[in-house]
Amino acid sequence: MRTQVGIVGAGPAGLMLSHLLHRHGIDSVVLESRSRDHVEHRVRAGVLEQGSVDLLCRTGLGERLLREGLRHEGIELRFAGESHRVPMTELTGRAITVYGQQEVVKDLIAARLAAGGTILFEADVVRLDGLDSSSPVVRYRRDGREEELRCDFVAGCDGFHGVSRGAVPEGVLTSYERAYPFAWLGVLAAAAPAVQELVYAHHDRGFALYSMRSPEISRLYLQVAPDEDLAAWPDARIWAELRARLETVPGWSLTEGPVLEKSLTPMRSFVVEPMQWERLFLAGDAVHIVPPTGAKGMNLALADVALLGDAFAAWYGHGRTDLLAGYSTTALRRVWRAQHFSWWMTSMLHRLAHDDPYEAKLQTATLRYAATSRAYATSLAENYVGCPRSDHLGPAPAEAQPPTWPPRDTPCRPGAGGSDATTTQRRSTYS
Repeated sequence: MRTQVGIVGAGPAGLMLSHLLHRHGIDSVVLESRSRDHVEHRVRAGVLEQGSVDLLCRTGLGERLLREGLRHEGIELRFAGESHRVPMTELTGRAITVYGQQEVVKDLIAARLAAGGTILFEADVVRLDGLDSSSPVVRYRRDGREEELRCDFVAGCDGFHGVSRGAVPEGVLTSYERAYPFAWLGVLAAAAPAVQELVYAHHDRGFALYSMRSPEISRLYLQVAPDEDLAAWPDARIWAELRARLETVPGWSLTEGPVLEKSLTPMRSFVVEPMQWERLFLAGDAVHIVPPTGAKGMNLALADVALLGDAFAAWYGHGRTDLLAGYSTTALRRVWRAQHFSWWMTSMLHRLAHDDPYEAKLQTATLRYAATSRAYATSLAENYVGCPRSDHLGPAPAEAQPPTWPPRDTPCRPGAGGSDATTTQRRSTYS
């Protein structure tokens, strides 16, 4: 096959990039190693920043999101027997929406297939060749045969364990990593949420998060050891621990129900620089991972490909090379802001492994400052709902910069397939 942009990975990043390219009249083929059923049902992140919601709605993907998503205008901080609401919309004018990553993926797949887009599921990419040439090749296995996809550019959106990042020669990339001494035990429960906004709880026994996926389904997390055995956590123990860490506000109690799913999520931070090399552009978890405390993973992936979509449109539409050349530099500014915020939230809320009483006091002081200072709460809220970005590409220069890649008329043919209610809590009074 021959296409313009070959995309490795059918997660939110790869699918959204394909969708954006289609809207610009640019052809793409998406290759995904797993089945369609698998990618549409794997439970991942569930919080969309305002900018992500705007992107989905602006590009025709907002109908079900707006109907089924849960808009939240604040979050709750629980610590030291107190409860404080951070009114994000009041402080920033923006909000978040709870809508599962698997639902975003379903909407994207439906939109691409309805538009005649090509997504090849169960296509295991084994190698990327010719990335420093005018016609890179993506080699993959499907139905027992090795196939190849030739393209102008490759977008590596295949996650941390994918092949794309490894295709860059040794010595080009620099990695920055931090592993945290704890993990999250996550449960999906058939229980109506007892709260209407997310609750972040700091407790001597460890961190807990109360989230939700729908009016009937709760999503809850517990801080546990990184090598925890899920078999050691029967449902009764999970609910008992959740009660201990969350039922710290008088008159409030947890709603329990059958546990539908359990998972263990390691906590780590990871960034690779640069996010591009020659004809390869990396996005999402392939180049950055954040601890989930700040709810940034999926949002960063969508922000990456929003930049890439503009950059490819400038290249194919106007012969501009500046946006593609500057993709990594521009994207990394947002990545590192999100890294800092996620690290800050993680450090403030979790019980630290060394049990330093001095640091525990600092955590409480930081939480109380966020609960009582309007300035500090505004900083938290601004980062949580997502810093705004301009999505305007701008007019092409009067004299387009000469392309450094082959002309735009290089033959390319499409691939085959042608609410403000609150829980009982103490309200914050900001100084």
